[in-house]
Amino acid sequence: MSALLPLLVAAPAVTGFAGYFAREIRGPQPPPPTTAGSPPARPRVEFFDLAELTATDTRGYIRPVDRYETQPWGIYLARTLDRPHGRYEESWLLPGLSIRLTIEHDRPGHHRSHDYVLDIAEIAQVAPKRWKATDYFLDVAVRRGRSSSLRGASALLAAHAAGHVTTEDADRAFEHAAVVLDGLAAQDHDVEQWLRTRGITLTWM
Repeated sequence: MSALLPLLVAAPAVTGFAGYFAREIRGPQPPPPTTAGSPPARPRVEFFDLAELTATDTRGYIRPVDRYETQPWGIYLARTLDRPHGRYEESWLLPGLSIRLTIEHDRPGHHRSHDYVLDIAEIAQVAPKRWKATDYFLDVAVRRGRSSSLRGASALLAAHAAGHVTTEDADRAFEHAAVVLDGLAAQDHDVEQWLRTRGITLTWM
């Protein structure tokens, strides 16, 4: 994997794992999370405090969480959103798979084009009731039974080029994304069925 990033940037015809991501990067991509002329972003870090029922976002703002639940495979959280389109969010932090799986419930009159988002993130416990998630820009948007789409590769490569992400961390993020995409493809883009094959059964509101 040490040669993955140079291959992604320089080899449009490369095959295999690196070629797959090279094609993804050169295909349609949403804009990176920066504005025109702004420098590449750093990885997004969020903290989850189960004792205080809070989450500290990437800008340091402390947001209330309605509910946390712990299971052997991860942590569930539910919280109200203050967004134009989204009104409520449910997420599972799954450290063993390095993903954060989210369902966002829309406000009336709004409908998103996907059912789930699986963010690629390193998730670690940093205190008895406190967890940290470092998001490396990649996510997979899933339309149940129809498609799974990789997003954010350009933003990750830009952050790597700027020195904000090490080669090892970038390679690991792409590897985790490949596991997700392969698993979902094998289960007809059914997130929860794929997770059941990994011994994980999720519950929602």
